[in-house]
Amino acid sequence: MRKYFLLVIAIIFFINSISYTQEMTIKEKVERYKQVTLTSDLSWLSSNEKRMIPILIEIANIMDNLFWQQNYGDKEKLLNLITDDFEKKYVLINYGPWDQLDGEKPFIKGFGDKPKGANFYPVDMTIEEFNNLKDESKTSPYTILRRDSKGNLIVIPYSVAYEKELKEAYSLMLKASELAEDEGLKKYLKLRAEALITDNYQPSDFAWMEMKTSNIDFIVGPIENYTDGLFGYKTAFESFILIKDKKWSNKLNKFTSLLPDIQKSLPVEEKYKTETPGLESDLNVYDAIYFAGDCNAGSKTIAINLPNNEEVQLKKGSRRLQLKNVMKAKFDNIMIPISEILIVPEQRKYVKFNAFFENTMFHEVAHGLGIKNTITGAGTVREVLKDMYSSIEEGKADILGLYLVTQLYEMGELTEGELMDNYVTFVTGIFRSCRFGAASPHGKANMVRFYYFLDKGAISRNEKGMYSINFEKMKVAVESSVKEILTIQGNGDYELAKSIIEKDGYIKEILKLDLDRINSSNIPVDIVFNMGLEYLNF
Repeated sequence: MRKYFLLVIAIIFFINSISYTQEMTIKEKVERYKQVTLTSDLSWLSSNEKRMIPILIEIANIMDNLFWQQNYGDKEKLLNLITDDFEKKYVLINYGPWDQLDGEKPFIKGFGDKPKGANFYPVDMTIEEFNNLKDESKTSPYTILRRDSKGNLIVIPYSVAYEKELKEAYSLMLKASELAEDEGLKKYLKLRAEALITDNYQPSDFAWMEMKTSNIDFIVGPIENYTDGLFGYKTAFESFILIKDKKWSNKLNKFTSLLPDIQKSLPVEEKYKTETPGLESDLNVYDAIYFAGDCNAGSKTIAINLPNNEEVQLKKGSRRLQLKNVMKAKFDNIMIPISEILIVPEQRKYVKFNAFFENTMFHEVAHGLGIKNTITGAGTVREVLKDMYSSIEEGKADILGLYLVTQLYEMGELTEGELMDNYVTFVTGIFRSCRFGAASPHGKANMVRFYYFLDKGAISRNEKGMYSINFEKMKVAVESSVKEILTIQGNGDYELAKSIIEKDGYIKEILKLDLDRINSSNIPVDIVFNMGLEYLNF
């Protein structure tokens, strides 16, 4: 009888929560984003470094405009159609009329579903038409497709399609390079400037990998492929301006040397771990002072793992940049409040910022481990898994990162706190990331992980709707999940990857009930930035 009563209450709550979601106004959607100021102490930078920052912001704003073109089209024309201030604010958060945290559903009247290929391809292009096009550059990360005067598909390089904007960015990059005192930064800025007008980004990726001592980091160009929901081929423009936190960065240096041994110890057959991660990988901590373009749309990243180029990763490794000020803002404003609703009281003490930082850091480290080329010889994992790649890769990074934390505790390399901190904080983070929605690869990956942990008994939900973590079962589930996902990638098993995402990569009823409880408690879904020169402390 008690179970029946609780079921009835849950159904009533579920119906009410659906109603709440349906009735959410645009004003309420805007207010779900917590305003956070991006700033850092810049007083210790040199005079030239301080003079460089306004130039970098100019370049970043060009990337912002280019991402608008890729994701939607004409920004000003869209904004001129809208009279409601909150609708305008929400359009600016999402870089278009589609809600990035709600499956990219339209929220402006008169707009239909977002084209899967965004603005990279003609809206009326069919898959068959694309496949029949005899132009190898059609799959390049740096081309768009359009129709000629006869209606035939043509391929246009980014350097041609966005020539005016990229030439302006090129000139500004060279201007910034003249101010650079760090030789690594100077070389990178020059090569990256050249890349913008030639579409040859690999030399600047190598230069960025070699840039070890600069106080300022500047990530710029077409980088991630999440916006291309049709094939996952095309990269979107974005930019980060970052200031190094030397004290925290020094704490992380020792972990880079452990990567080859960690790769060898992965819980899979030898054939899935024959690749050696580049030894020039590094871990550093930064304060972010500017986001623009793709990285500023919808949910905001708290860490970076680049470059994505597989050849660069195999030869040089990758750089993992932890954005400490952004991370802390999300932890304080989102993670702690979520834990107070969804984690059993006796385990809330394990939700800690250090664990959140470690989980995020080793998520980025994990991107560089595992396998980049399928063992079948069919091509890179990215090429073979196509539209499933991003979700599977983010899932790999999540679970392999947690596996690395587990191993490092057992090796005695991590000594602050305890492993349970990382497990409980990780589960709390699942709820945070699932709020990004099924349109986000990070969201899908976390939904798959949530159902996997439930199935394995690693987490359980009590009658009050709160979760507890079973320590021993979690260790087993982490290892088995790592094995599953690395095998999928190594085999290039597209069908299995697709079946997993289709089965569990969406919000089912219990998870929806939990997420609606979070939403009804006015916990921010994510953050939005106050940023620019007026917020910086020179």
